[in-house]
Amino acid sequence: MYRVAIVGMGIVSTLGSDQATVTDSLRRGVSGVIVDPVRVELGFRSPLTGKIKGFVKPELKKKQLRTLAEEALQAYSAAVSAYTQAGWSAEELSSPQTGLIVGNDSTTIPVSEAIEIVKNEKRTLPVGATRIFMSLTSHVTINLNTLLQTQGASWTISGACASGGHAIGQSADLIAAGRQERILCGGVQEINWKSVCSFDATEAFSTLVEDPVKASRPFDKDRNGLVPSGGAAIVALERMDLAQQRGADILGEVLGYSFSSDGYKLSVPSGEGLERCMRDVIDRAKVSLGDIDYISAHATSTPIGDLKEAEAIYKVFGPDMPWVSSVKSMTGHEMWMAGAGLVVYGLLMSQGGFIAPNINFSAQEEGSPPLKIAAETIDLKPRIMLLNSAGFGGTNSCLIIKAR
Repeated sequence: MYRVAIVGMGIVSTLGSDQATVTDSLRRGVSGVIVDPVRVELGFRSPLTGKIKGFVKPELKKKQLRTLAEEALQAYSAAVSAYTQAGWSAEELSSPQTGLIVGNDSTTIPVSEAIEIVKNEKRTLPVGATRIFMSLTSHVTINLNTLLQTQGASWTISGACASGGHAIGQSADLIAAGRQERILCGGVQEINWKSVCSFDATEAFSTLVEDPVKASRPFDKDRNGLVPSGGAAIVALERMDLAQQRGADILGEVLGYSFSSDGYKLSVPSGEGLERCMRDVIDRAKVSLGDIDYISAHATSTPIGDLKEAEAIYKVFGPDMPWVSSVKSMTGHEMWMAGAGLVVYGLLMSQGGFIAPNINFSAQEEGSPPLKIAAETIDLKPRIMLLNSAGFGGTNSCLIIKAR
């Protein structure tokens, strides 16, 4: 088995769209949550959303832009940043040994637009021949594959809010097994009201609209729901020996990946599956509990979800646990992108020598196992980090990465 290096990364998020800005936002505990006036007008139960900051659309040909939804443009920008930082040549990028695996679970705008065109025109031709390439769940991967001309593994991971974590984990497994030498991988999430209107109807979103930046409150006793968000996070993974041979700047290493399912309910986690996943990834990474410096929690600010994760973390680590925080207190819940975002955020924290705060936290509710919550920025360089992701249907992804 080969070791797997992280040699590049790109991010488009509510905290910024370049590494320096995102690092500063993480350090200062800046929130990217706003009230969307359109959702207010449409009668959403919760008009809260994350808002992308600082994104500049890449310069592409008109023909190329025709098949790229907004989230695909963001993913392309993040992918370019990742492989540029990695220092991959054009030949390496287009090699059959270079793959592209992205986590995504929806594409709403192109589909809804096509439906409206057909309803208004009473025929399908006005929809256009290119819209199909924006309407697939795999649209980000198929478009990036064409734009970047990668010739290796190319598919989409659809695993709800664990999609991004699974994409990076499965990519690492392919490289470790010698099936690919390098892979661009990560997750994307569209931000628009159409993609979350049915989600809003589940009453899972926060209604703390008076002060939007305080609405996302993972682990806090006063939390009452998540804030939908999104963006794109892509990392460049490479076989460690090859990265070392060419003198690459190695940002970190994927030490382990594990997956599990709760086998329980559609939208309510059992906690047992995540506990099992954490135990398994710790075993696979060949680290001890005491080696882990930081747990980047999945915690989305939902009452039951955060409680079940707190119980799982406590069962695995006990009272002598590392620092725990949820970046979603700042970003909102980046859903399909979330697991990939944790890798980028974790590496940026390590590079900056700090652990980002779990903002909006005062105390856990009565009956919750006590966690070592980083309510303020912690001046500590996390080296080995456990990154948790979970999604509808009980799917779980756990990654352990080691920063340089």
